[in-house]
Amino acid sequence: MSSFTPKLFVISGPSGAGKGTLLARVREHMPQLGLTVSATTRAPRVGEVDGVSYHFLTPKEFERRVCAGEFLEWAQVHEHCYGTLLSDVKEQLASGSSVMLEIDVQGALQVKDRYPDAVLIFIEPPTLNELRRRLESRGTESAQSIDTRMANAVHELELASRYDERIINDELNEASASLISLLTRYERS
Repeated sequence: MSSFTPKLFVISGPSGAGKGTLLARVREHMPQLGLTVSATTRAPRVGEVDGVSYHFLTPKEFERRVCAGEFLEWAQVHEHCYGTLLSDVKEQLASGSSVMLEIDVQGALQVKDRYPDAVLIFIEPPTLNELRRRLESRGTESAQSIDTRMANAVHELELASRYDERIINDELNEASASLISLLTRYERS
C-alpha cells in the first residue's frame, strides 16, 4: 500500500506558457487534487465567472483583505493585484487533499517562505518567440500588454532556478505526462 502525504504544489511560469492548459489535463487524471481560486482586482474576461475563474475583488476590498492577513500570498502583476486566500489552502490541506496553486513567481516565492515544504514547479515555453506567438494567438491582449508580458517573462525565467522542478511545455502531451509524474512522485515521498 503506497503512502500519501498531502502536498502544496505551486505552478508558475510566464503568461502564455500553458499553465492553465496543463493544469486542466492534470485535473482530468488527478481529480483529487485541490485547486484554489485566486482573487484578483482585474475585470473579468468574457466567459469568466466570479468564484470559479477568480474571486473578482475591488482594489479597496483586496487591500482590506491584505491588511487583515487573509492572503497566503499576493502580488501586483500586470497592473492588477492577485492573491491566494490562506483559508482555502489550509482547509484543503487539513482535509487530506494536496493543493495546486497556479500563481506568479512573486507569489510562489512568498509561499515557499511560509511553507518550506511546498513544491515549486516552473512551466516554461520552449522559446521566447513561441511564447510571443502564443500570447498573440489568444487575441485577448493589446500589443502593449503583450510587450509587458514578454518583459515580465524574461524576469520570471531568470527566477526559474529557484524552483524545485522545471518543465518545458513544448509538446502538450509530454509536458502533461511529466507534470502528472512529478506530482505523483512528490505525493508518495
